[in-house]
Amino acid sequence: MKKILFATAASAAFLVATPALAQDATAVSGPRVEAVVGYDRVKALGEKDGGALFGVGAGYDVAVGPAVSIGADVEATESTQKEGDEDIAQVKAGRDLYAGGRVTYAVSPTANLYVKGGYTNARFKATDGVDTVAENFDGYRLGAGGQLALNGKAYVGAEYRYSNYEQGLSRNQVALTVGTRF
Repeated sequence: MKKILFATAASAAFLVATPALAQDATAVSGPRVEAVVGYDRVKALGEKDGGALFGVGAGYDVAVGPAVSIGADVEATESTQKEGDEDIAQVKAGRDLYAGGRVTYAVSPTANLYVKGGYTNARFKATDGVDTVAENFDGYRLGAGGQLALNGKAYVGAEYRYSNYEQGLSRNQVALTVGTRF
């Protein structure tokens, strides 16, 4: 947890301490939508296991300075992460819903960096070969990433995020995004 907080603080310090990089950069603004794919590593009860992450995200950014914008994010993802055998006993990660905010800093005319944080709710399903039980867990997410503009309003991005839920459940994710701004 300390590493996550340190990385978030370091990212925020970088965003504040690099005004020379953004002399020709313009803050992003307006709505955006993106596809998300990546790696999802879940930790529960001392056990760790990974799987693929995929889903969609959307947001809206408002410029609050020449190179700084604040925005809102929402996201819905699924994971292929599972532990155990379906016929005996298995726990599977299900959907993960996220809503939060972010601060974006333009470092060049085509690149920006951001930090984000907010609420997340994940569903996990357990089966004993006969019965299946699904349970939702509330938590928070912290993350940092960057985006690179392509032709027009399209962009690609990369992001690291850490989510911490109730009952000692957590996940680390590395995500790649492809999106467009409107």
